[in-house]
Amino acid sequence: MSQPSATCPRIATRQDGLELSRIVAGMWRMGEWNMPVSSRVAFIEECIALGVTSFDHADIYGDYGVESLFGEALRERPSLRDRIEIVSKCGIKLVSARRPAHTIQHYDTSARHIVASAEASLRQLGTDRLDLLLIHRPDPLMNFDEVAEAFTRLQRDGKVRHVGVSNFTRHQFEALNRRVPLATNQVEFSPLHTAPMFDETFDGLQDLGVAPMIWSPLGGGRLFTATEPHIVKLRAAIQDVADRLGQSFAGVVFAWIMALPSRPIPLTGSGRIESVAAAVAATGFTLARDDWFAILRAARGHEVA
Repeated sequence: MSQPSATCPRIATRQDGLELSRIVAGMWRMGEWNMPVSSRVAFIEECIALGVTSFDHADIYGDYGVESLFGEALRERPSLRDRIEIVSKCGIKLVSARRPAHTIQHYDTSARHIVASAEASLRQLGTDRLDLLLIHRPDPLMNFDEVAEAFTRLQRDGKVRHVGVSNFTRHQFEALNRRVPLATNQVEFSPLHTAPMFDETFDGLQDLGVAPMIWSPLGGGRLFTATEPHIVKLRAAIQDVADRLGQSFAGVVFAWIMALPSRPIPLTGSGRIESVAAAVAATGFTLARDDWFAILRAARGHEVA
């Protein structure tokens, strides 16, 4: 289905805080897109033309290679940098030929590693600042005071504008947020993974006025392809809403996510500009409450009590 032309609106993740595009382009799979640098430049330009100016990274994406691929595009077209917001993450150490010192996959949220990772991301991306740096996963050895000190140091030095976390529980988020203002908590959420609606993650963020970012909003593609009976029924329920509204299947899923009062900010995960456009189109319509709950019922497999 062709998508109507739309321009992505913008959203502040918290009052007087970081402003992102309402849809964020996720770069996790960029290494799999096999794009020459000219195509990477063109894709970034096409996203910007849709109003999608925020790009999500992590140091580990593409076996520590995606930030470099994106950085090559920025070096090819330096004017792009001041037109976009760059998000990155740190705190996971993968076993990789590119990191021979890593002997076991583990988390590291020490101040030394946070600062070193941020500085490495700046070098790979070829930029002097990150607009947002997130701790990728909560670490059992995480010291909240030490993380806050590292974040504050990076902000003081102008290397990072805003800070946040990813995959944190409500309590973990609030504990660190008391020490340093956090811009967001990036969590997994989709009709296939509804836990954040019921485990206080979204409630806690709404209470604080902080918008979550959402990874895997389409269930890693499983919403389109999975053959389990409950997902087949869910897919049919979403398609029914899409057909009645004249919207794309993906667009309905993105609209379902963005209907939540915590103001979720979904990430795309595709190198196809048509997929980004479908997400942007979802910012232009709102689901009726009955349709929203029809999708929730199909997602959970039962009526609300």
